[in-house]
Amino acid sequence: MKRVRIGEPDPRFGRMLLEQFGGANGELAAAMQYSIQGLNCEDPGRKDLLMDIGTEELSHLEIVGTLARMHLNPMKKWRTAAEADPLIAIAGGGGVALHNSQDNPWTADYLKITGDLAVDLRSNIAAEARAKIVYERLINFCDDPGTKDALQFLMTREITHMKAFMVALDTMGMDPLDVGAIPPTPELVTTFFNDSSGQGDLGEADLRGPWNEDGVKYVESPVKPIAEGTAEEVAKEITQSVNKRARKSASRR
Repeated sequence: MKRVRIGEPDPRFGRMLLEQFGGANGELAAAMQYSIQGLNCEDPGRKDLLMDIGTEELSHLEIVGTLARMHLNPMKKWRTAAEADPLIAIAGGGGVALHNSQDNPWTADYLKITGDLAVDLRSNIAAEARAKIVYERLINFCDDPGTKDALQFLMTREITHMKAFMVALDTMGMDPLDVGAIPPTPELVTTFFNDSSGQGDLGEADLRGPWNEDGVKYVESPVKPIAEGTAEEVAKEITQSVNKRARKSASRR
């Protein structure tokens, strides 16, 4: 277990820390996601991996919660500190609760669980990457050495978990585009549509790269002819309507 120490409490930073306690990329979401994936997993080795990391995430939840509680503690006594977040101070007594830094309650909607092991492992890799970035930003906004030390530990473990999930996925011997059992339509899967056409205020510049050049059929502005045709039709109808009203007006004179 990582020992947690802080110097001067900072209630505003304590509120920021709650993002990793009850937020979408936080430790509770990770613990629940990996553990439930593990319960659903029929592969003994990868099941053990998911349960191991899911359990570790619960210990990380304790670290984040302890840090947040220490920083929020002045809210218990001082109004100036309580003003950083009246909800925490008044409804929660200056302690942690299962919500994010914006006081939105934790929800199971945060969890990405499909029952397809390869898809779930890919989701977990992305989840660890998002959590790493959140910890990095928290470190950048923190001045307390003890807090930064704990956050550095947590941030580092995100990379450890990401590597483990990547290795588990790699050992399945699957192509990155092997998703599910039903193959994609051959012609359609290799077609790239240049849908964001235009210049300046009309859209972003059209650029080419490996993503729309190598091994794909490039379709130039597929919607543009339809849009132009529709615009011409609308203009024609407006002109006809104006002319019709003009003829009616002239016949009444």
